[in-house]
Amino acid sequence: MTILDKIVINKKKEVQRAKHRTSYTKLEESEFFARECYSFKDFLLNPTKTGIIAEFKRKSPSKGIINDKVSVKNVTNGYAAAGASALSVLTDRNFFMGKKADLVAARRANTIPVLRKDFMIDEYQIIEAKAFGADIILLIAAILTPAEIGKMATLAKSLGLNVLLEVHNMEELERSIHPKLDAIGVNNRNLADFSVSVETSYQLAPHIPSEFLKISESAISNPETIKQLKLAGFNGFLIGENFMKQGDPGKAMLEFVGEL
Repeated sequence: MTILDKIVINKKKEVQRAKHRTSYTKLEESEFFARECYSFKDFLLNPTKTGIIAEFKRKSPSKGIINDKVSVKNVTNGYAAAGASALSVLTDRNFFMGKKADLVAARRANTIPVLRKDFMIDEYQIIEAKAFGADIILLIAAILTPAEIGKMATLAKSLGLNVLLEVHNMEELERSIHPKLDAIGVNNRNLADFSVSVETSYQLAPHIPSEFLKISESAISNPETIKQLKLAGFNGFLIGENFMKQGDPGKAMLEFVGEL
């Protein structure tokens, strides 16, 4: 059993508990549910921004604790000030030390799009994402069927959310493309052994239809890599660990951006 399998098994139990704790009606009455989401595309393609989707992540299954000493508000404010096009906030508790409250905190503190980074397996989580202030949801092809991707993307779009599909290889890309998606992200991390290689992005880039935004995720630790990815047609670059492993992630991003 892979770590992804374990995460999904745990997530199913977690979602069931959440459903018993908070009804759909309660979520729809939340402070953010009626707000209009920011356009992922507008911010990502804004020439005054960097194209970087800067991630707040305390821990990962592969690296253990990365940084559990900083606040969501301080880090995400620092990211925004450094020119982030969007923010990514982990909300998985068991494997990433994330909290749904982190998403709320990031939303309250910033005026750029926020991605709910989690393992979405149930439509309930999409309602949660909207309720907690997300602008973008992540759908991971490795854990969803094409039918599930279509159903969840359609629901998300009906709520005004932006949809980012994550793929790891050509097979996932070919079977998962759906017209309700806004962006396709190539995760450069191998889910089997957690090794990373940006070559995955270069291999898949020509096969991503032009109507979708192209995002490269993971394995980006050098500004030069972003320059090369832009030449390959990528619009966005999700970076988390490279910034979060520093004492001041916002400052780390500012220094990184200074070399772009």
